[in-house]
Amino acid sequence: MKKPDATKLQDLERRERAPLTTPTDLKAAATRDIAGALNAILADVFALYLKTKNFHWHMSGPHFRDYHVLLDEQATQVFAMTDAIAERVRKIGQGTLKSIGGIARMQRVADNDADYVAPDDMLAELREDNQTLAARLREAHDLCDEHRDIASASLLEGWIDETERRTWFLFEASRRGGPTGH
Repeated sequence: MKKPDATKLQDLERRERAPLTTPTDLKAAATRDIAGALNAILADVFALYLKTKNFHWHMSGPHFRDYHVLLDEQATQVFAMTDAIAERVRKIGQGTLKSIGGIARMQRVADNDADYVAPDDMLAELREDNQTLAARLREAHDLCDEHRDIASASLLEGWIDETERRTWFLFEASRRGGPTGH
């Protein structure tokens, strides 16, 4: 068996000590700014996921089954965003969230720890949270456009559409009927 030469050993040691950077043609400022925006969105998405599951678990009332199923479907869709967001941050050479504490420090979606929330209030709160998330996704998209990060912008476009769909469903589920809605 052949022994590795000193140069190969030094190269291996250098790579083991190197930070988790991924090569990219995006400028360092772009990756820093985009990763910051995406990590904030990731924290919001985790918070929205847990809030949606919380309301799913604590739903009550005459529309229990419909709302329970709706919120479970929405929570699944929201959670599906997390891995793609984090992986995109890594693809551009940056680090991502590592803990619940990191999520708590960055999240902008307010928690709801109330013992009881009326079903209509649950739907309204989630609708508002999704509307706000859509706006933040658009802001991140603008940043990606500014830095010519087409791949991140493309992902954001899909998430904007999904978030608008969730908002629409929450709005329609909370309507009382009739031509004026609420």
